[in-house]
Amino acid sequence: MKHLFTAFLLCTAFTAGAQTQPAEKLVQYVNPIIGTQRMGHTYPGATVPFGMVQLSPETDTASYELNGHYNPDVYKYCAGYQYDDKTIVGFSHTHFSGTGHSDLGDFLIMPTVGALKLNPGTADKPGSGYRSAFSHQNEVTEANYYKVKLDASNIIAEMTTTTRVGFHQYTFPKSDQSHIILDLMAGIYNYPDKNVWTYLRVLNDSTVVGYRQTNGWARTRTLYFAMSFSKPFYQHGYKKFDKREVYGGFWGKFNQTKNFPEIAGRQIRSYFDFKTEEGEKIKIKFAISPVSMNGALNNMQTELPGWDFDKVKNDGQQQWEQELHKIVIQGSKETKQNFYTSMYHAMINPTIYMDADSQYEGLDKNVHKADGFTNYTTFSMWDTYRALHPLFNIIEPKRNADIVQSMMAHFDQSPEKMLPIWSNSGNENWCMSGYHSVTVLADAVVKGNAPFDANKALDACVATARHRDYEGIGEYIDRGYIPDEKSGVSVSSTLEYAFDDWAIAQMAKKLNRNDIYEEFIKRSQNYKNVYDAKSGFMRPKLADGTFRQKFDALSTINEGFIEGNSWNYTLFAPQDPEGLIKLMGGNKRFVGYLDSLFTMNLPDKYFAETEDITRDGIIGNYVHGNEPSHHVAYLYNWTDKPWKTQERIRMILPRMYKPTPDGLGGNDDTGQMSAWYIFSSLGFYPVAPGSDQYSTGSPAVNGAVINLDNGKTFTINVKNQSPKNVYVQKMVLNGKALDKLFISHADIMNGGEITFYMGSKHK
Repeated sequence: MKHLFTAFLLCTAFTAGAQTQPAEKLVQYVNPIIGTQRMGHTYPGATVPFGMVQLSPETDTASYELNGHYNPDVYKYCAGYQYDDKTIVGFSHTHFSGTGHSDLGDFLIMPTVGALKLNPGTADKPGSGYRSAFSHQNEVTEANYYKVKLDASNIIAEMTTTTRVGFHQYTFPKSDQSHIILDLMAGIYNYPDKNVWTYLRVLNDSTVVGYRQTNGWARTRTLYFAMSFSKPFYQHGYKKFDKREVYGGFWGKFNQTKNFPEIAGRQIRSYFDFKTEEGEKIKIKFAISPVSMNGALNNMQTELPGWDFDKVKNDGQQQWEQELHKIVIQGSKETKQNFYTSMYHAMINPTIYMDADSQYEGLDKNVHKADGFTNYTTFSMWDTYRALHPLFNIIEPKRNADIVQSMMAHFDQSPEKMLPIWSNSGNENWCMSGYHSVTVLADAVVKGNAPFDANKALDACVATARHRDYEGIGEYIDRGYIPDEKSGVSVSSTLEYAFDDWAIAQMAKKLNRNDIYEEFIKRSQNYKNVYDAKSGFMRPKLADGTFRQKFDALSTINEGFIEGNSWNYTLFAPQDPEGLIKLMGGNKRFVGYLDSLFTMNLPDKYFAETEDITRDGIIGNYVHGNEPSHHVAYLYNWTDKPWKTQERIRMILPRMYKPTPDGLGGNDDTGQMSAWYIFSSLGFYPVAPGSDQYSTGSPAVNGAVINLDNGKTFTINVKNQSPKNVYVQKMVLNGKALDKLFISHADIMNGGEITFYMGSKHK
């Protein structure tokens, strides 16, 4: 806790004869509505840092399936909420933040008054169901707090959370027909058969438990719940929307639709009835568990035994305050809004995945207990290995070490014996390419943040990278590249594997495992095998060693790359910029190539069929809205024009990040887009995670203090910075002129200060 007191002192102003001024509250600059419009795919609801519950509104119920095919409209609802929508369907307890694919949206709750309606209605006719119109004027979004007025019922809905419990507070009008609906059918990326089974049991007149088992992105996911009301309901009921059952047993002996103690089926909506006075508040505590209904009840009792809504809200916001104070910046209000909302988005995922007693369900479907670490899930590895986990190794070292141990537990429980690719909720989803968890493990080990068995971690990395039957790895090992005939993403996978292999080599070098180092440092050069010197691009290569003839370097479709084109991916060798520059013809040609990336025009037709790339996130042909290019602006540092890195960074920052609902130029991708902003606005970036070096850029803040867990501080002084003064004139590290364009991890973690002197002309 020492660093918190340091932060407090650093933010405290002292004046002669005046009382000490308290530290500035940073939570005021967090605006969860940022990124909820268009491509950001963030949600505005309540959560605590890395919380298991994300309690947020859903604004539509688009189905994943339409007439037997994928419904592209569902993509807008990866986080359940789109700012442009005019209605709210309800409030559910689990959400991904900023993803380009989705799941979750569990246990939707909606308060209503009047005649009971157990269908959601439609956006154009919200009155046909329990849906309600709303206005952003009557909406409040803060860290760990969401509030909105539901126009249809004149109900004020408020919500906050603990780590494992969602806390609802609904202020009702006077009515003898007040209802709270619990929809066990609703979900994100939903389709009619997604629910495998649901169960609900009434324990008494104020407590309900149950579970939901789904087959979605996570194909075997079961989530349990416990729901407690502050006021007894006087009656309850259910309606099953199942298709006609082939066999239903002998339950027809009962009338199960009203005041029956339990219900089971695939498609269930339930309701609980109250009589309310004007302004009466009904509160709901809704705990979840990956293990059992009793686990959910214990989570509720452990974390939220009382009914003090404001206390829970304030406690959660204090947790956010503590996290945000790990980096204290100086800058304009707009800069602080961008920065601290980025900090907020960066600290939502990964999410805690275990009960208060440390039990969780593993990949093997058995119940495990996390021994000596906190277990996490939501590993979007293709995105977050680049900057999010390197950020955690600075400001969240203990948490990142726990995340690595969670990945090791994943490996131990994995039937395939592989580290996570994209996993959540005790399931591997196999989404995207590469095996980038090896880079997260390597980055932690190389930077000395490895309070675990590092050699065992290396063995898991090696086993993953040698898994011959996974997405072309066997061909990659044998040939040094993946043939075009074997994979539709052969080039990008070859490039990504080569980078991951380099990270494994760095880890092996650190651990004195020379045989492993030699094997993987050689593999890390495989990126050269898909470079075509004649065209000047990375391009698909056939099994016979020739390059595919028909090829378009600008297209994102069927050209051998995942979510990107060759023009961007040709620059993906962050492990070896010097070698890449030489491969591409030397300094002059390389600088020209980089320049053209930012200045050329990319017609819409080249990304029209790619969901994750839109005009929002594109500058020239540089795609900042998707991750493969996040290191690219820093590559000028390996040329004779490093000032262009500074120029590009300061051009990207204000164009891709704004404190508005549409303020993110692409999916936030569980914090990676935000982590890029944090690093880049501070003036340095981890171009190659797995290295202890950070490449310098152009700080966009007026100064910052990083408060480290070891009690030390790293201070960033910025002199004469402005929108015009984007060029670094000189840098001074701990009193000595810095004659290189890099700082080390040790420079930061040992404490000290760096000073950037800025000007309007490049050096």
